Amino acid sequence: MSRLVNHIEQGQVYRRSDLEYYSTSIDRDLIELIKNGYLLKINQGLYYSPKKTKFGIVPPDEHILIERFLKDDDFLILSPNLFNVLGLGLTQLYNVTWVYNHKRKGKIDIHGKTFDFKLKSAFPREISKEYLLIELLNNINLIAEDQISIIYKLNAKLIEFNQDRLKDVTQQYGLGTTKRMLKKLIRKSTKND
Repeated sequence: MSRLVNHIEQGQVYRRSDLEYYSTSIDRDLIELIKNGYLLKINQGLYYSPKKTKFGIVPPDEHILIERFLKDDDFLILSPNLFNVLGLGLTQLYNVTWVYNHKRKGKIDIHGKTFDFKLKSAFPREISKEYLLIELLNNINLIAEDQISIIYKLNAKLIEFNQDRLKDVTQQYGLGTTKRMLKKLIRKSTKND
């Protein structure tokens, strides 16, 4: 078991399959490692080597956690709380994180946090301000804010977005209703020029 302990790094997330190379009896050793505090079981076949500070145990890095869970790095983590930074008067806080990916769907609790896995055919590697706006409009029916107020405020804020990038992102990732709504808003804003 000491050989296995030597390959465990604090703050890392491991799958059972990552660790079985260092043990002849992985199930017995995992039980022992959990019992001795080297690992925490966070989901079926998923373990976290707790990183401790003077304030307690640091939770695992969200990106690493999802990467290990999916066995893939092709995903995008997005919280509806990010919509609040768009300056459209949104203030609600949500207790869910969306994971856009190509493998899983549904709400799954991992290490005390709810992740809503959503199958998407396409998503960017990183979140831009324009993409965030498109996702807000794609998911506007899930937002606990007044939709009419959001659209009204967007009329004034639309000029703060890179128009070419916004059009590209809309074509790539926007739903039909989002595309129609943005075309209407852009036409209205350019008519006032």
